[in-house]
Amino acid sequence: MLTKYRKLYLERLLQQESGELTELEQQVINSINQQELVSTNVEEELVEGISLGDRMADNIASFGGSWTFIISFFSFLLLWMTVNVYVLAIRPFDPYPFILLNLILSCLAAIQAPIIMMSQNRKEAKDRLRSEYDYKTNLKAELEIRLLHEKIDHLLTHQNQQLVEIQKLQLDLLEDILKRMGKQA
Repeated sequence: MLTKYRKLYLERLLQQESGELTELEQQVINSINQQELVSTNVEEELVEGISLGDRMADNIASFGGSWTFIISFFSFLLLWMTVNVYVLAIRPFDPYPFILLNLILSCLAAIQAPIIMMSQNRKEAKDRLRSEYDYKTNLKAELEIRLLHEKIDHLLTHQNQQLVEIQKLQLDLLEDILKRMGKQA
């Protein structure tokens, strides 16, 4: 019975603040009533749906943004230019404006850009899911804290009423004692 009224109270509270309950807010209210955890390990859920292409895109994007890639690619460029300018000076396979090298760099950029975008899209989806879980956890914590505040306020009010009644009794007893002492004197 108490859980029913708690649920109605929380629904009314959220509706007053935001106007209408979203599906996430409804899930949080249900988890409070059923005393379930809202927070879960998001990483497990994210790892389950990863395809081979997604994993490859993540690995390629992470390698493409590393110092290992930058240093090795810079070394490759220097080697290419050195071989074509000095070693094969008489008959280079890619002479000075390095047209073949430019073609290779263009192809690499054309392939690397969509792979990095795929990886970024996956990371964005991960961030969105994490954000949703964070929101649910924070909302539940806030609602639980509000409920605790109201319980404490209720207890303090009830305790203050009891203290006032005890003080009245003490005053009545003091008056009786003073009356008795006055009669004896």
